[in-house]
Amino acid sequence: MQGRVLIIAGSDSGGGAGIQADIKTVTALGGYAMTAVTAVTVQNTTGVSAIHDIPIDIVTAQAKAVLSDLGADCIKVGMLHTPEIIQAVAGVLSDIDGIPIVVDPVMVAKGGAALLADDSLAILRDQLLPLATVLTPNIPEAQELSGIDPESDPDGALDALAELGPKSVLLKGGHLSGEQVIDRLRLETGETLSYEIPRIDTVHTHGTGCTLASAVATGLAQGLSMVESVVRARAYVLEAIRTAPGLGQGHGPLNHGHTVKDF
Repeated sequence: MQGRVLIIAGSDSGGGAGIQADIKTVTALGGYAMTAVTAVTVQNTTGVSAIHDIPIDIVTAQAKAVLSDLGADCIKVGMLHTPEIIQAVAGVLSDIDGIPIVVDPVMVAKGGAALLADDSLAILRDQLLPLATVLTPNIPEAQELSGIDPESDPDGALDALAELGPKSVLLKGGHLSGEQVIDRLRLETGETLSYEIPRIDTVHTHGTGCTLASAVATGLAQGLSMVESVVRARAYVLEAIRTAPGLGQGHGPLNHGHTVKDF
């Protein structure tokens, strides 16, 4: 195993997103996954029915315990439900030097349930985003954070997101309509790269955002460049969607294990 990734995020009892998807992704790409669980969600492919927040001191203690012993080559941040947990995690991360941080601003579950409390957006924007090596919002998240509609003005949205402090921004285009999915990567240099792939017509896309962010984090942890990490992550997610097992009655999970060979 190469590349230690500390994942700070919520748990998904259905196994398709959150901590479960993160661990599967990191492992499938040859990395070593560690966790600080921020919340326990009650969910399946049809939606989220309850959220239980883990006490803040336990969340920060998990992260500090991992970092003080096992260490990390990259940190991936996912679901942070409340303003208090965002502030606490930002406090832990602000004391860390030289470790890339991937921030996936998880706001809404695939089924539509809110995963970010209403009063958390400003704190997320002001305290966490400036710490990010790369921010990975989808279209609705990018609009909430930037105040600009990425569908009509993707460059304007990228500019506004970059001004919030992350070194790079990966704007995911899966929520837009059309036969092609276009993701845009704004690099620290200001250069923007576009990646286009044919859209796969399927409802089994639960956890794609978590999976992509964790795949990028694994690449960075393994010493790949930002571009290399994003290219490999997108290829991994595309095949995971294409070979999704079709589980559940709603938005089913991906095939995170498609890289694992038969023994």
